[in-house]
Order: sequence, then C-alpha cells, then structure tokens
Amino acid sequence: MAADGGILSANLRENLTSIIPSYSYMFAFEQKFSPEKARQWMDHNWTRGFYYCGLYVLIVFTIKHYMQDRPRFNLRKVLVLWNTMLATFSIIGATRTLPELIHVLTNHGIYHSVCIPSFIESDRVAGFWTWMFALSKLPELGDTIFVVLRKQPLIFLHWYHHITVLLYTWYAYKEYTSSARWFIVMNYCVHSLMYSYYAARAMGFFPPRFIMMLITSLQIAQMVIGCVVNYWSYVFLRSNQSCHVSVLNVQLSTCMYFSYFVLFGRFFYKAYLSPSGKKKPTSIPGSIYTSNKDDKVKSQ
Repeated sequence: MAADGGILSANLRENLTSIIPSYSYMFAFEQKFSPEKARQWMDHNWTRGFYYCGLYVLIVFTIKHYMQDRPRFNLRKVLVLWNTMLATFSIIGATRTLPELIHVLTNHGIYHSVCIPSFIESDRVAGFWTWMFALSKLPELGDTIFVVLRKQPLIFLHWYHHITVLLYTWYAYKEYTSSARWFIVMNYCVHSLMYSYYAARAMGFFPPRFIMMLITSLQIAQMVIGCVVNYWSYVFLRSNQSCHVSVLNVQLSTCMYFSYFVLFGRFFYKAYLSPSGKKKPTSIPGSIYTSNKDDKVKSQ
C-alpha cells in the first residue's frame, strides 16, 4: 500500500548520508530549497494547470487561424535564445538529478528508486531541480507559439504532449510520486539533446538526419521505460510493500506513456521509414523545423 503523507520512515531519516549522493558542490539556492513550501504551493495550485492548458489551446488555435492568410515569421534570433536557454536548463537539470538516480540504484536498488521519494524529501539538490522541472512545463508551452507563428504543421502529438505532461507533472508533484525520479531524469536527458538540436537549427546548422532519428528513438525508449517503471510500481503495490505511488497515479501515468509510445512510434514510421518520409527532410515530433526551406524565409 502507498506510504502516508510523504513522510520518510525513521530508519530512512537516520541514514540520509547513504541516501543522498556526495555532491562536489551545492549552490546556495539549492541549500535553501524548502520541499515543504514547494509541496504546499502545489497542493493549492496544481488544478490551475487545467486553466493554463485551456488558455494555451485557445491562444494556439486562435493564432493558427489568424496566421492562415498572413506571411509566416522566421524568428531566428528569438529561437536561438529560447532553445539555448531551454537546452542549458535541461543540461543542468540532468547533471543535478541523474547522480541521485544512479546513487540510489547502485546503493539501494530498484525498489527504493521506484517507491521511496527521498529525492524530493531529503535531497535538496535533486529536490530543487525536481521543483524546477515541474514549473518548467508551463513556459515550455511557448514552443507551440513558435510553431504557429512560423506556420509549421501543428500535429496532434505536439500539443497533446505539452498538455498532458504539464497536468500529470503537477498532479504527481503534489503527491510526491516516488517513481517520478525516473521520469524526471529521462525527460531532462532527452530534452538536453532535443533543445540543443533546436538551437543548432536556429543558428543555421543542419545536423545529419541520423541525429533526428536518434532523438526520436530516445523519446520512444523513454516511453517504454516509463511503462516498465509503472509496472514495477504496480508489482510493489500489489505485493503490499510500502510504495509512495497511488494506484490512480500508476493508471494515469501508464495511459499517458503508452499513448506517447503509440504516437511517437507512428511519427517515427511516417517520418523516417515510409516512402514519403524518406524523400523529404523532416524533424522530430512537434519540431519548430520541418524542412530546410524554412530557414530561407526572411525574418519578419
């Protein structure tokens, strides 16, 4: 059954040194991070995500309609700044959360990595970047604004992915979902590569096609691992072991990851394997860049 109130057991609190990796340096803002205040804020505000997503859909499709008979924008300089910022954020987030996952797996095993939320409750470094991860899903909605302003194809996968990630992440944070340590690390790592690719394209570089295929393959692998982690959570819950993941959370997360797997897999086939996909330049799902000709459009 799930643990109550997100409170670590006394034994775990007595062994914080073994739970938290030895960081070579901690920033002041990481040391001052209060997981209790962050959770309190999310408890009171997570449902606002539904309003933000509703507003997001309204704005995106309004702009898309408005741009129908108007010339598209290139926005190269803005894109360079935007994607470089998100790439830098993701790289830092990955370097601050991946060590915690590796440390837990190495010293405490799969059960702890899936069922014990020490990465939020006890580790101020991983806890801070978990909090930043949750908050970052709101400004990341801005990706879609660039898509519609540049009149790129707005595929269902793009906006569906943004909406569901924001809603699930905020819901999971308020519950201190222990299995989220896996989801956060994977997302940070994939986004590090993805936004770096976007930034390179905005700067006028054209990475080889296999880079795009690699990123999409990593995204699909992320969905498979997400389903596996949810299966582990389910097994621990069914065996009556203390696991800080609710049954509803497992169900929602599994549905979300499986739907992503189907959609990303379909995109991979159409973009890279189908006859039509092999004949033209393409990009990764929801990309701001879909063909080389886009980069020849003058800025407006």
